[in-house]
Amino acid sequence: MPRSRILLARIAAAFVLVALVVGACGSSVTPAPRTKLSVGLGYIPSVQFAAFYRAAQAGYYTAEGLDVTFQNEIDANLVPKVGAGNVDLGLSDGTSVIPAVSQGIPIRYVATIYGQFPSIVFAKASSGITNVDGLVGKKLGIPGEFGSSWVMLQALLASKKHTLDDLTIVLYPDFGQGVALAQGAVDAATGFVNNEPVQLELQGTKVNVLRVDDVTPLPGPGIIAGTATIAAKKSAVAGFIRATLKAMNEIATTPSVGLDAAITAVPDLGKDRATQEAVLKATIDAWRPRGAVAGSPISGAVDTAAWQKSLDFMTSLKLVPNPVKVPGLVDTSFVPGS
Repeated sequence: MPRSRILLARIAAAFVLVALVVGACGSSVTPAPRTKLSVGLGYIPSVQFAAFYRAAQAGYYTAEGLDVTFQNEIDANLVPKVGAGNVDLGLSDGTSVIPAVSQGIPIRYVATIYGQFPSIVFAKASSGITNVDGLVGKKLGIPGEFGSSWVMLQALLASKKHTLDDLTIVLYPDFGQGVALAQGAVDAATGFVNNEPVQLELQGTKVNVLRVDDVTPLPGPGIIAGTATIAAKKSAVAGFIRATLKAMNEIATTPSVGLDAAITAVPDLGKDRATQEAVLKATIDAWRPRGAVAGSPISGAVDTAAWQKSLDFMTSLKLVPNPVKVPGLVDTSFVPGS
């Protein structure tokens, strides 16, 4: 080929290359639409939800193609909303899922967040209450006759063949039972292992804690979804779980990451960083099942054998209105190892 033709061919190829580059730079690529998910957390924004805040702020949900919004609800309100599809996902106790499903609310528990049941009974060490027998004849504060605290209390009492009639129940619908205990208005109270006992200890008050894990396995808080949501947004639900577990494991390794995320989401938490740090540490401890190796990955797996024991126990306490089986309570398809 003559040199002139070779030169012309090279010039033409260069023009084509330039045109392709310019075209690529000038074209606008429309990003794929993200799937919207509304997620209900707990009663009030808290450092306990650091994993969700971290996953949102670090872009883990966005990377899964999700547009996530949070709202706060008490369990009694959240469960029916998830079942009705008014909220896509929620953080709820397994002990709320069991009676809800038995009454026809179409929800499933899809991933474990708390490997240990966080609801506990606590008392000042000075009260002398060191076990369930010590509650007999005492005043106990509780928010109401519902939810995880109510189930946990009955489970604890039944373990020593006691009943609710063996003590005086004082209701605190405003969740002020911890303050009531601190002030001496009640002898014991229900609470959460990563909340009231932590704060009392920081204030210099020694606390005794009674845990239902010592009696029977009850499923701790986890991700729940309505069956309609699972059918319509299965991949989105799976992506949400992956992103949340990624944040949990990151925080378990470096707690300050979670604390910073919580303070960014709820600036008032920064006013007492030491307290929030202690609450977060207790939260991380509760994420892993009892007996788990320190530092082991948090998997989110659903332990169906433990769920069966919990179902049997709650049924024995007449807390399950209608018969239900474990496969109707949980969906193990989202987390490996379930």
